[in-house]
Amino acid sequence: MWPFLYFAGDRLSTAELTSARLDGDLVELGEAFLPADAVETPELRAASLRSFLPDTLAATRTTAAWVHGAIAEAPVRHCVQRMSATRLHHVRGARLDYRESLLAADAVIRVGGVWVTTPERTLADLARGLQAGEGCAAVIDQMIVWRPQLVPAALALLAQGARTLHKRPAQAYLRARSERAIQDEVTR
Repeated sequence: MWPFLYFAGDRLSTAELTSARLDGDLVELGEAFLPADAVETPELRAASLRSFLPDTLAATRTTAAWVHGAIAEAPVRHCVQRMSATRLHHVRGARLDYRESLLAADAVIRVGGVWVTTPERTLADLARGLQAGEGCAAVIDQMIVWRPQLVPAALALLAQGARTLHKRPAQAYLRARSERAIQDEVTR
């Protein structure tokens, strides 16, 4: 389906892919390899995750930020969340950070054949996660630099949403960060 992505054991073995990477012909992209001269797009980043992201899961938080292009490096542990109405009892893996709560259909978009949270939902979730002690302040800053208009959209999303943990502190943090970004822009 994706001619520019090479997965271990698909068309080439792991040894062949590693050798091509060492020769400079391929580069790693998520869970796949890509020709060194190919342009890295959100669609290719998302498609590189298809081996462990079935339709019952969506990429969220830092993984979604990487897919959208807000951060340059893929996270070591991919953040995923349930899309299925039924609970998933078999989601395990050292490289997965799985969240059980069900994602709403309007919180995700299809990118490269994989479900990914929208950029504004991603920013809102990261801000809530920061308040819960997750170390994602740098990712939040990179998302705001990438698209400053996400802050009002994430604030609106948090305001209209149901009661969730860390909602108010996340709103306060995003407002403060937005004001700081405006001040930084004025001083330039």
